[in-house]
Formats: sequence, C-alpha cells, structure tokens
Amino acid sequence: MTLFSSEHLARLRAETPGTANNIHLNNAGAALMPLPVIKAIKEHIELEAQIGGYEAAAASQATIQSFYSQAAALLNAKPQQIAYASSATDAYNRALSAVPFEAGEVLITSDDDYVSNQLAFLQIQKRWGLKILRAASKPEGGVDPASVEQLIKQYHPKLVALTQVPTNSGLVQDVEAVGQLCEQYGILYLVDACQAAGQLPLDVQAIRCDFLSATFRKFLRGPRGAGFLYVSENALDKGIEPLFIDMQGANWTSPNAYSLQPDARRFEQWEKPYALVSGAAACIAYALDLGLPAISARVKQLSAYCTQKLHEIPGIQVLDQGPDPCGIITFHIKEKNGEAIKNALQQRGVNSSLTRRSSALIAFDKINVDWALRFSPHYYNTHEEIDQALQFLKETITAASTNER
Repeated sequence: MTLFSSEHLARLRAETPGTANNIHLNNAGAALMPLPVIKAIKEHIELEAQIGGYEAAAASQATIQSFYSQAAALLNAKPQQIAYASSATDAYNRALSAVPFEAGEVLITSDDDYVSNQLAFLQIQKRWGLKILRAASKPEGGVDPASVEQLIKQYHPKLVALTQVPTNSGLVQDVEAVGQLCEQYGILYLVDACQAAGQLPLDVQAIRCDFLSATFRKFLRGPRGAGFLYVSENALDKGIEPLFIDMQGANWTSPNAYSLQPDARRFEQWEKPYALVSGAAACIAYALDLGLPAISARVKQLSAYCTQKLHEIPGIQVLDQGPDPCGIITFHIKEKNGEAIKNALQQRGVNSSLTRRSSALIAFDKINVDWALRFSPHYYNTHEEIDQALQFLKETITAASTNER
C-alpha cells in the first residue's frame, strides 16, 4: 500500500478516532492520538489499578526501557542520552538550569525564541546578572548565523539557545548552521525542538547540540504531560547537572556528598507517570514506522496547499516566514476579533489556535499585529478538510463584516 494513498490515509484516519468528530487543524497545539498510543496508556493504567503502581512499573520495564531506545532512534542518539520530562518546557528548563552561569556572562538567542524560553532568559538575567543578546534576523526571517558568529567572537557566550520552529509562524530556523558555530567555538548549545519533533526529521549529530528538548503532545501525537531531553556526551562528560536533582539523578554517598548518574537520567525526577511513558514510546514507534521524511513531505504539502488558499481570501494577511515553511500557518485579519473567529470556527467543528502578542512580542511588533490565528495540519488531515475549514473561515469573516455594519 502506497504511503498516504487514499487507502492508507483511510486506515490512518480509522486509527485516529478524533477525525470523526472535527477538522483538527491544531496539531501544533496538541495532535489527535492514534489508537496504539491510547491503548498503551489505558493498559498501563489498568495494570496499576489491578496490581499497584510500583508493581506495574516493575512489570512494565521492557516497555519503559523502550521509551529511551525509541527516543534515541528518533534523534540519531543513544538511549543513555535521553531523559524523560513532564513537558518540553520542563526539559528545557532542566537543561538551562544546568549551565554553570556566572555573573556578567552572556547568553545568545534570537528574536523568534519561544515565549517561555524568553521569560526564563529574563529571569536568569535578573537573578544571576547575565547579559542576554539576541542575534539579528535574516531579511526573509530566521536567525542570521553570521550575526551569531559575530556575537560569539565579540562576547564569548556561555550558551547559545535557539528555537528550531517558533510557535507563531511557519519559520524553520537554521539550527544546524548555528550548531556548527557552537562546536567550532566550544560554546554550549541548547535547541528547543518542541514544534519540530514529529513533523521534521531530527538528527542531533547534524545539529551538534548539547541539549535538545521536545514534547509528545504535538506532531508526535502522544499524550499531554510528557516530554524529553537529549543530552550530549560532551555535556555529560563535563559533569553538568541540573538544579534540584533527586534520588533518580544522583546517589547519596555520604552525609555531605553525592555522585551523579553517569547518563542523561541525572536530568530526570524519580517519580514519573508510567502510563504516559508507555504512551510516549508508542507514539514514537508509530511515527518511526511511517517515517519522518514521508511525514514531513505530507505535512509540507498540506501546509502549502492551505497557505495558497489563504492567500486567495481577501483581507487575510499570511504571516509565515522563511524560505521553506513547515506545518504551521499563521494569519491575521485586520480589524477583526481573533478570539471570536477562532470560537466561531470551533462551533463548526474546526480546531485552530490563537496566538496573542504576549506570546510573540518581538515578532508581532515587527509586523504590527496583535494576534494570529494558527492552522497546523498533520498527515492524517485531508485536502477536503482544509477546503471545508477555509470555506467556514470565509463565511465567518463575511458574517463578522456584516455584523459590524
């Protein structure tokens, strides 16, 4: 059966119960879980109910360990370089907390980094006296590696931190080019791949990062409350450790001493929701079975189709940037209420997401908008669904204009 043929797509949609209920174009928020993921989560919860939580974890060690090998396969990494986290932000902050900053040192980032990351940078700037520098963007959008190199040479930063796919546009930042610079100059490198994981192939050897964080609820189609962190051997060998380790991350060796776990699990907490760990392992296996190159191609095809159709609707300003946009399409409608449009679409069975200025302050101020509606199709969506969603959008805009008269 040809991948994403009508027959194969029908099977994938049959394995995705949510497709029967609505047109789900909010995969950059939380995608619809497929049946194998739902089954894995339910089975572990049922096992806990039958024999107890500790006992269920002990009985499920093969599945739990498969999480690390599956995540490693997704990233071209090793299982011992993977840590489970409760979210991408949790994973990201564990990595950020491990960087041994001293007062006056520099962190380099971009204008397009995720809002939670920007807030964390400002907080450590206030607490530890760091200097936060944002590299310039290229005219077409995305961080300019030449600007990053210039700042590295001038300020010798402790860390470069970059979001691969911002939440507020279809932009894909050149994390590999920046990774080459960080390796060349010996700078620690943290990549937020939250919106990339599951829709783009990821190779940490090509990215050359020391840390990479991601979640499962988005394009990987896994459960909420589950994420992961990749940690390079370089970072592990340096003895880098997060703040507030517990008995998972270290062994208490004497009343006043401890020894770190040798692998990335020093970044984990002992307590985990093992039903979600099982679901996370299942969603990675599902994606790997389809193949990330094929998934990426399908997502880009659907997104390009949606973008083209949006450009044909009068009054819509498509906000996407970069030479090769991904599966996130953002747009603004001047003098319209974004919340009202989103709610009207949801009432007609179309799921989307609204991004406000407070979540993309620098980017939105550059283009003078205060909100953006976001469509994010996935491979199980269809062209017919996109056509229907855009028809509803046009009708919603027309109704809103009529009511304003």
